[in-house]
Amino acid sequence: MTDKAPNAPINTGGVDYEALGRNLARMFEEGGRALAAYFKPREQGIIRDSAAEWTDVVKTLGKVLEYWLADPNRAVELQATLGKAYLDLWAAAAKRMTGESIEPLVKPDPRDRRFSDPDWSQNPYFDFLKQAYLLTSQWAQRLVVEAEGLDDHTRQKAEFYVRQIANALSPSNFVLTNPELLRETLSTNAENLARGMHMLAEDIAAGGGELRIRHSDPSQFEVGRNLAITPGKVIYQNDLMQLIQYAPSTEKVLKWPLLIVPPWINKYYVLDLTPEKSLIKWCVEQGLTVFVISWVNPDARLAKKGFEEYMREGPLAALDVIQQATGERRMHAAGYCVGGTLLAVTLAYMATVKDRRIASATFFATQVDFTYAGDLKVFVDEDQIEMLERRMAEVGYLEGRSMATAFNLLRSHELIWPYVVNNYLKGKEPLPFDLLYWNSDATRMPAANHSFYLRNCYLKNALSRGEMEIAGKRLDLGKITIPIYNLATREDHIAPARSVFLGSRFFGGPVRFVLSGSGHIAGVVNPPSLGKYQYWTGGEPVGELNDWLSMAHEHPGSWWPDWLAWLRKINAAEVPAREPGGGKLTPIEDAPGSYVKVRC
Repeated sequence: MTDKAPNAPINTGGVDYEALGRNLARMFEEGGRALAAYFKPREQGIIRDSAAEWTDVVKTLGKVLEYWLADPNRAVELQATLGKAYLDLWAAAAKRMTGESIEPLVKPDPRDRRFSDPDWSQNPYFDFLKQAYLLTSQWAQRLVVEAEGLDDHTRQKAEFYVRQIANALSPSNFVLTNPELLRETLSTNAENLARGMHMLAEDIAAGGGELRIRHSDPSQFEVGRNLAITPGKVIYQNDLMQLIQYAPSTEKVLKWPLLIVPPWINKYYVLDLTPEKSLIKWCVEQGLTVFVISWVNPDARLAKKGFEEYMREGPLAALDVIQQATGERRMHAAGYCVGGTLLAVTLAYMATVKDRRIASATFFATQVDFTYAGDLKVFVDEDQIEMLERRMAEVGYLEGRSMATAFNLLRSHELIWPYVVNNYLKGKEPLPFDLLYWNSDATRMPAANHSFYLRNCYLKNALSRGEMEIAGKRLDLGKITIPIYNLATREDHIAPARSVFLGSRFFGGPVRFVLSGSGHIAGVVNPPSLGKYQYWTGGEPVGELNDWLSMAHEHPGSWWPDWLAWLRKINAAEVPAREPGGGKLTPIEDAPGSYVKVRC
């Protein structure tokens, strides 16, 4: 940072106006390319924009305003509150201009990195903008919190939409109101904006007319080269999945093999990133015979594949193959996120038909009850599902970028706006980051399967209520009596810890609930070698999560060894290591297989 006095203005003395003119011309030229990339697929009819999403925003926020405007006195009070805040801020700014030391009226959260540059506090202009923004954001949030008569779903949507609007309108997102961006623009004669507009044009073109924000340098990663490289073979495949068996690295392995069911809304290799972060590699090194489902990236041909097909052609088909390859009739199973939800459905179905091949089940950040499903419920109500079903009916699937956008919006302050600023305003390539590369490697979802999931889980919460039917069987989670290891992550925005904790009470057997530090991904993908975060263990998962946590024991580092000890306690018997296919099945290709390499 510079050594300028606290109230010094941004230095404009070093601007090369000729270079500035050239770079601005480049910026406008690249801007034209960005607009062309945006409009071309729309002119060709490939993309048809719909105002339906904005209609829901307007309708939801309209209900909030309706409450405040229904009473003239309430409306006046509302305006007066914001007006007084602005007057107080203006008075404080005026005193500061005279040299008086003034305590800020409002401060950002210490974790809010948007305002970390010293000029946000030292420069009166930027400090005024920052405080005005924070006061306005707080006022807007109050509009929702104090609006009476809203049902819970409408209030949750309104809070979410206000938060998105506030994040978008932050002064940190604009050149003239962000001191760091302004210095960068002046010091480089706007070359940063020219570079950024070039990247914007590239990202819109890469998204086929939609902005696909790059979160990592894609040239640094490749599945099968430096991601998902744990040795193994694809030993079976069908329309929906490839089954990978990993090569052993120990002479002895646990007798019962392990099947991992990952989510199909993204790709399985989040569990097999770089070797030092790979849960799969670690499991193999601990003497587990590991099988993993690698879901297909579906197209229109699979439009009618529903939850039953995903169960039959996914976990159930995998169990048949594992039994054939290993000769074992008993095995462990683990499911991650919606893969865990599918595993729970499968276990409930198996209990109904008395199929006892799965001896224990582990759930990584999995919901079976959706009462407290978090902000994803913002996107789920009858009107929005019907709109989504009409869109999916046209092509047979939901585009991967749609789900990716939804997940990014849940953390727009981390996954959208910082990258907009870094990429398109600073003109800097994002740093290579394997996890964010995986995050952008989205998959499509068949229409029938996705519709069933949204309606039966998020909308009706049918699984935990005992109202879900699969293959003509009504499912009851209480019939699942095998041991359960139920992992939640404390900062999870997709499967909130409270939701996972509540789900524990619906199983009919013993449940070991474990809470990991961090979020939905980092809390699961947390190798012991890194020594990061922590986890909590405690008594039976009854009552409320906070009550359980107050009595729980905190342990440093990864929960992985605790889980392995739990598996060994169930059955520690060992057998000689097994090669992929077990000599009974001919491998199709090397891991990671071909399904995982299909990109949207």
